[in-house]
Amino acid sequence: MIIAQNTKIVLRYLELSDLEELAILANNSKIANNLRNGFKNPYNLEHAHEFYSMIQQQNPQSYFAIGYEGNFAGMIGLTKLEDVYCKTAEIGYWLGEPYWNMGLMTGAVKLVVKWGWQNLDIVRIHTGIYSHNKASARVLEKAGFKFECEFIHSIYKNGKVLNELRYSILKP
Repeated sequence: MIIAQNTKIVLRYLELSDLEELAILANNSKIANNLRNGFKNPYNLEHAHEFYSMIQQQNPQSYFAIGYEGNFAGMIGLTKLEDVYCKTAEIGYWLGEPYWNMGLMTGAVKLVVKWGWQNLDIVRIHTGIYSHNKASARVLEKAGFKFECEFIHSIYKNGKVLNELRYSILKP
């Protein structure tokens, strides 16, 4: 089922038929190195099935497959926060390496932000990216997110202490 689309991509619910390609594309350290440790590396078909089962429990489901020319290309989602942050969602995304540098992720971010404003009771969407991930910073900026701050030495990933850049967008 298509959730949103533009001239290049569609956002849709993840399907069982996507899981093999998800496992193939996600099994890439270049992707895993820019995501939290919950994203397995190496990534296999069992991990894809676990992820599929997890998102089937969401209500509303807010993690979507990114489709390009009929192919599964990556994932994007919003996680609504809780407690005093209940009007905020965190965005997360990744794109398979064959689909990099095609302008797809900027479009996907814009679509999921619009979906979030319409379907979640939120006024803010934010994310933190690792300071070395310049491509993700460009995606966010082109999608209208604003740089807020840098958290110094706030991330420990792959044996290294890293800085985190925080970006956000507010509901119009």
